[in-house]
Amino acid sequence: MNIAAIFAGGSGVRMNTKSRPKQFLELNGKPIIIYTLELFDNHPDVDAIVVACIEAWIPFLQKMIRKFDITKVAAVVPGGETGQDSIFNALEEAERIAGDGEATVMIHDGVRPLITGQTISDNIKTVREHGSCITCVPATETFVVEQPDGSLEIPERTGSLIARAPQSFALGDILSAHRRAIGEGRHDFIDSCTMMSHYGYPLKTIIGPMENIKITTPTDFFVLRAMVEVRENRQIFGL
Repeated sequence: MNIAAIFAGGSGVRMNTKSRPKQFLELNGKPIIIYTLELFDNHPDVDAIVVACIEAWIPFLQKMIRKFDITKVAAVVPGGETGQDSIFNALEEAERIAGDGEATVMIHDGVRPLITGQTISDNIKTVREHGSCITCVPATETFVVEQPDGSLEIPERTGSLIARAPQSFALGDILSAHRRAIGEGRHDFIDSCTMMSHYGYPLKTIIGPMENIKITTPTDFFVLRAMVEVRENRQIFGL
């Protein structure tokens, strides 16, 4: 079974959207998260979707799911205090739906609507073959890591990757890591691959599309609008 766990959390602070979280901002009358959900809903190998959502916005999300005919959402669960906690809530629900830990789970951000069906297929295939899959893009600029002593480490750009999403795993493995973190009082892992690496799980990467950005700033929203227009034009002209 292949399950998409979509994290629809966040406060919208960076977009200055105090009244509406950024995942519910609309483009062409459709919330960003619906664009994201459609990608998984339309993929033939995705069996179910679980969404972790800000609790006060669950009724609105459910209304949008019905309006846009998203058929594979099996559950919408409340988010937690941190992103890690929200993902855990969704994973527990995925375990209930799957009935065991043998499923493949793809953990994705609700505000990353620019992945492709091929990326989803590659994640499923790679988890089946290697047990994990971290969607990445090549580092295109030099990045600097400041050390505790104030010195700087500048990794070689060749071979350096930037982790994005989906981040996909065997459901039993990622749940075991989450439960271990909870047992240790850890709720601050920045993402799933960081947690899995911390607990010694081997990780496999694939290269995803460069446009697979997280919509967190006004500039990101303008990029999304342009990319949606390009994709719609391709469909219209059969490209």
